[in-house]
Amino acid sequence: MLIKAKTLKSYKLYCRDGEIGKINGFYFDNRHLTIRYLVVDTGNWLTGRQVLISPYALTDVNQEEQYIIINLTKKQIEDSPPLDSNKAISRQFENAYHGYYGWPMYWIGPYTWGYYPIIVRNPNDWREYTPVEKVQKSHLRSTNEVSSYEIQAEDGEIGHIEDFIIDDEMWAIRYLVIDTRNWWPGRKVLVSSKWIKRISWNKSEVLLNLLREAIKKSPEYTDETLLTKDYEAKLH
Repeated sequence: MLIKAKTLKSYKLYCRDGEIGKINGFYFDNRHLTIRYLVVDTGNWLTGRQVLISPYALTDVNQEEQYIIINLTKKQIEDSPPLDSNKAISRQFENAYHGYYGWPMYWIGPYTWGYYPIIVRNPNDWREYTPVEKVQKSHLRSTNEVSSYEIQAEDGEIGHIEDFIIDDEMWAIRYLVIDTRNWWPGRKVLVSSKWIKRISWNKSEVLLNLLREAIKKSPEYTDETLLTKDYEAKLH
């Protein structure tokens, strides 16, 4: 199902032996625009480090009661490779993190999840990995950082990112929620991630393969909008 990133940030997280906190943000990769880690606010537990949870660990997302179940124990999370709160995620850290949990490495292979187009949760179906001698650079960005980036159509600015619509099965970013108040007052629209031509990290802007007029003709989006198949069809 599709759900807003800001809505997910209010969800409680439960591991095998109790609650561990709430979501504080997400890291996504700029190649597939897919969520790689949930950043957890653990309160007074495990202070001074970023607590990251991979979608591989998630077993249930309950939208009615707003909680997520994690197939880990507190001890497993506490003993996982630490990452200082003020440091970026490196590929060295990711190698250690995925190696600790034994999860497939999403950056090895041609598909969204490495050798797989979807998240394969059964370890019996995981293929054996060939060690990579050269350490690649990690290309992860925080949704908290990218929120408020300006959006540029082919013929000019249209607004800024207000939120992200996430598919909670694939954990892919399907749409950007765009606030057009400076160009088209009082309206929000959704733009499919397929229309993103490039993201300029230096200029803090997203460039689209769309004209302003095409965006203006798209259906209005509000917080009450139901993301049905009929609504999505109007966006493409």
